[in-house]
Amino acid sequence: MDTRLAKLARGGDRAAFAELVELYKDKIYHLAYRMLRSRHEAEEIVQETFLRVYMNLDRYDENQKFSTWIYRIATNLCIDRLRKRKVNYSLDAEMGDGEGSDWYSTLASQDPSPDNQVLLSETQMQIRESIETLPEKYKAVVILRYLQDLSLQEISDVLSMPVTTIKTRLHRGREFLRKKLEKIL
Repeated sequence: MDTRLAKLARGGDRAAFAELVELYKDKIYHLAYRMLRSRHEAEEIVQETFLRVYMNLDRYDENQKFSTWIYRIATNLCIDRLRKRKVNYSLDAEMGDGEGSDWYSTLASQDPSPDNQVLLSETQMQIRESIETLPEKYKAVVILRYLQDLSLQEISDVLSMPVTTIKTRLHRGREFLRKKLEKIL
């Protein structure tokens, strides 16, 4: 379906492109938010991703999955943004992006007790913070695999790396997280 919509959009069908945007905007936003930890930057990445998709539809290879192509664009934009960031330590810096809770805090608990909800929320926060500390090369792979639920082959296509490299980085990323979380939990 994505490939058909991409063909139609390439031919100038604005409705088809609007459907592609509707199908992927939330997925791209969640990917960008998880990588950048900023709602504002994630929104910018979504806009830039769709701008690049629109401008480069003629370069889309219909033999590959559209989702792989768009995830590659979004992931590369996020990685570029992370590389351009400068470490800025300031006592006046705001904590977080000042907005409400994120997707993790909306997860339903199996046990409705407040104690378990607080424990779950704290654990999720610690996991998010641990993922945030991953080295860049592991962070993208872990997010794409466990938070975006892409297969190893799809991650390989998105990042233009061999599957064996993806497996290695995924293993090392998990080990990094395990060691970090053992200290915390």
